[in-house]
Amino acid sequence: MTARPKQLYLFYRDGFRSMVMGRTLWKIIAIKLFIMFAVLKLFFFPDYLTTNFNTERDRAGHVLENLTRYTSTR
Repeated sequence: MTARPKQLYLFYRDGFRSMVMGRTLWKIIAIKLFIMFAVLKLFFFPDYLTTNFNTERDRAGHVLENLTRYTSTR
């Protein structure tokens, strides 16, 4: 490692090792991120393309149509 990245790595490594309350807070943050991205996705963001289109060709056509429609209006 070069000097600068190594210093940054050691700084954060030592900082995280000496945390007391910080470890608990990082666990809470990790749990919240898991809930946001894994659990909520299952219930609130259904797989639109799979449910509304039968073939890969239809899905690709729909995506291409929407991408070109929105990029050409800007």
